[in-house]
Amino acid sequence: MASVNHSALTPLKTKLAHAFAKALRLRVQNNTKQKQITKKDPKSNKNTKISSYFPTFLAKLFASISTVKAAYAQLQSAQSPYDADEIQSSDQTIVSELKTISELKNRYYANQALDDTTSSLLSSEIQELNSLLITYRITTKKLDSQLKLKDSEITFLKEKLAEADNDLLETRLLSTQGSGLSPTQFIEYFRQARKSTRSFVYLLMKEMEFAGWDLELAADSIQPGIKSNHICYAFESFVYREMFDGFNYPNFSIQTEHKSKSKSKSKCSGSSFCRDKYLRLMRPRMEKSIFGNLDQRSLVSGSGDYFPETPFLSAFGEMAKHIWQLHCLASSFSNEVSIFQVCRKSRFSEVYMESLNDEALMVSPDAVVRVAFTVVPGFRIGKTVLQCQVYLQ
Repeated sequence: MASVNHSALTPLKTKLAHAFAKALRLRVQNNTKQKQITKKDPKSNKNTKISSYFPTFLAKLFASISTVKAAYAQLQSAQSPYDADEIQSSDQTIVSELKTISELKNRYYANQALDDTTSSLLSSEIQELNSLLITYRITTKKLDSQLKLKDSEITFLKEKLAEADNDLLETRLLSTQGSGLSPTQFIEYFRQARKSTRSFVYLLMKEMEFAGWDLELAADSIQPGIKSNHICYAFESFVYREMFDGFNYPNFSIQTEHKSKSKSKSKCSGSSFCRDKYLRLMRPRMEKSIFGNLDQRSLVSGSGDYFPETPFLSAFGEMAKHIWQLHCLASSFSNEVSIFQVCRKSRFSEVYMESLNDEALMVSPDAVVRVAFTVVPGFRIGKTVLQCQVYLQ
């Protein structure tokens, strides 16, 4: 029997030891990883479970919050005017929804599943939308109330402003009367009146054109034979004639259907002057044809001590205000101020008249030039003459 070689067995034992040690290390590592995975599994399962009903959870949460907000808005709204039933109902709703929110929180931390069906989700969304609708309605009601309050404040301030304007005008007239009025001051007021009148006539023509009026036909009905590029003068003559009618009367009285009102009031105010002149200038048929209704007329008729403000009425009010101020100034002169206009076919005179269509003067030096119609009236202040503006034939 051959003897065993110990030197040959030693390396073999060493290799086996290394192999067993490596296998043991791998097994220990695998067991450790398995334990770690086992420890993480509950949390992973919880996250998976939460994510499955999370949309429903959020929907219920937002629905409850919206309901609380709506109930709180109702609670505030019921304070004024006081409504005990509404306050009690809102309070109960708030308490109930706060309990629901608390229950949702507890179920979330306890990892208790919610009813995540489609109907439950839709029900929560409907509840949220209904609550938002209630909130918006209450907000709208509150804003409407604030708007009415602001409107009443605006009306009050307009009345105060009208009083202040009248007081200021009276103070100016008294101060100028004490220091002595001059025609130059009257000319300046008259210039402002002409400027505001031209702006109103331009706006009136624009409204008529927009309403489908034939402006040339309308101008020809006012002043027959006028040229198409001069139709604005026809409309100006119509407005001036209506607005300055009664200028020589102490209270600028209206000699038409409002005569009874003038008798009842010996003193005419600026606001009543604006109202009466508008109702006379803008006849019902004319206004309805331009605007399609009589809303502007209703506003003016129902106005008190202030004149309504719409773009059209503001332009008219600006014109009427300057004409009224001109009348008040005229009544303050020591010398009598009189208004005049030229009759049709009168001979043109540069002393009393200013031509608006100078081309008519260039026909022939020897020709007699006649007046077709007066556009802007003229004034006499003592010996001073303010020329009227005329359209020549």
